[in-house]
Amino acid sequence: MNSDSDLQIAGDILAVQHLLQPAPEHPSTVSDFVRLARTITADRARWAHLVQYDAASRWYHRLAAGPGHEVWLLSWVPGQRSGLHDHGPSSGVLTVLEGQLTERTPRGSRELTTGSQRVFAPGYVHEVVNDSLEPAVSLHIYFPGLTEMPMHSAQCSPAAHDVVTV
Repeated sequence: MNSDSDLQIAGDILAVQHLLQPAPEHPSTVSDFVRLARTITADRARWAHLVQYDAASRWYHRLAAGPGHEVWLLSWVPGQRSGLHDHGPSSGVLTVLEGQLTERTPRGSRELTTGSQRVFAPGYVHEVVNDSLEPAVSLHIYFPGLTEMPMHSAQCSPAAHDVVTV
């Protein structure tokens, strides 16, 4: 082996445990939370049997919680909407598990189909709507856990809002 280095490692480097970084016990970065959402999405047996549809109000279920985060499962029948809101001091990852949702922001609209993901920072103002003719299911991870959901009127600036404590 040609090498300009004087350092050579003999044997199995993986056997030298003190050189390896330990696997994180809990998600701690945005990419960790995106990866967690994708893992849950792929494990349909973990969430599909829990989904319920309610024509009177949006259905939601806290699927999991860990240090500094919560995972929520939501269903949306046609026409249901979240209202224009933000997530207070929480960041989040929204993943569409089934169906299609529309995300509306003060800057425009975006169609979210099965598998679509949106990552957002604290203070991000949006509304999620099921504009389709079929039910939809979404997964929401908030970090830190969701403590408030300030509601915004369509006519006001993002600074003027009512706060809903979760």
